[in-house]
Amino acid sequence: MRTFGFLVLFLAAVFAVGGRAVRAEPWVETVTKARGQTVFWNAWAGDERINAYIAWAGEQVKRRYGVAVRHVKLSDTAEAVSRVVAEKAAGRTSGGSVDLIWINGENFAAMKRNDLLFGPWTSNAPNYKFVDVIGKKTTTIDFTVPVDGLEAPWGMAQFLFMYDSASISTPPSSIKGLLNWAQQNKGRFTYPQPPNFLGTTFLKQALIELVSDPTILQEPVDPKAFAAVSAPLWSYLDALHPVLWRSGKVFPQNGPAQHRLLDDGEVDIALSFQPSEASSLIARGAVPDTVRTFVLDGGTVGNTSFVAIPFNAKAREGAMVLADFLMSPEAQARKQNPEFWGSGTVLAIAKLPITEQNRFGNLKLGVATLPPNRLGKTLLEPHTSWVAALEKEWAERYAAGK
Repeated sequence: MRTFGFLVLFLAAVFAVGGRAVRAEPWVETVTKARGQTVFWNAWAGDERINAYIAWAGEQVKRRYGVAVRHVKLSDTAEAVSRVVAEKAAGRTSGGSVDLIWINGENFAAMKRNDLLFGPWTSNAPNYKFVDVIGKKTTTIDFTVPVDGLEAPWGMAQFLFMYDSASISTPPSSIKGLLNWAQQNKGRFTYPQPPNFLGTTFLKQALIELVSDPTILQEPVDPKAFAAVSAPLWSYLDALHPVLWRSGKVFPQNGPAQHRLLDDGEVDIALSFQPSEASSLIARGAVPDTVRTFVLDGGTVGNTSFVAIPFNAKAREGAMVLADFLMSPEAQARKQNPEFWGSGTVLAIAKLPITEQNRFGNLKLGVATLPPNRLGKTLLEPHTSWVAALEKEWAERYAAGK
């Protein structure tokens, strides 16, 4: 039995990396090796508040652990993925140019599928024990792909609706209820035109509620079955579009265009993927101060943002230290603070020591921000293959006011 126990402990302490087996080292050794390293963190740079948060995290890690952080600013995560792919093709199995990537969805799936990631390693990170892997299943399943310890969660997003409470006293509570409301309030709702992310998310949300068996959406699209499975969605949209803003002949192109319609009083409901966005817009005077938010009774689509380490990362230990800091209660509370970002936490607050729970309890989330316990159930994203299929069919049916 002692031999068996030793074998179990040995296997538990081994990671598979690029087809090789390496022993997992104690975290203190990881921290020691990380000192003096420079982490090239490839991350989307399209928002100044996010850039400022990344800079702050880099300053903290440098001061506390002696790890320098360089933000490699991306317009598309695929840029970094392509770089790692090229390095593997060239036989560069160590000393890679990418140490950490902000990633999820198809980019993660592609890297996992092609053995381009280091790990599993997250269970060795001290702050991972605080992650809500039960209540927030998207921290362990990334667009239907099991994470398997290959990426560390650092942010939550969830689909929700903004509405003007001056016009709506009781917002709809389901996708079917939204159609009923729209039919009674013609022209007062619209959604961004797919393939805009918000517009496509609206299609996914509606399909999840309307399809007879939502679990089928967790599998890759079957081209032969697509028409039958998606038929309830198109029937729904056929009924919805005639009562949309401008009779569904024109759609806003993105979120900001929606906000302007809400601010101008042309619509009463808009879409969002950030619980704090409405409060931020109110603070900037971009929407009326009577705007509030709501979710649907059956839950809404959510996903998690992750960071992952490429298989050939040069500053592997430094990347782990940075990723662990991003999961810390301090970093997560600052991230959820709308003054700095307003992104939802991946942590289970009840798991935290009382002093750390207070970091979150004392946050002023904003007048239109639902507290975490009122965001309802987080629904898993459909398999990534559904995105292209839905967008293609939508364009054929409705683009340019068809």
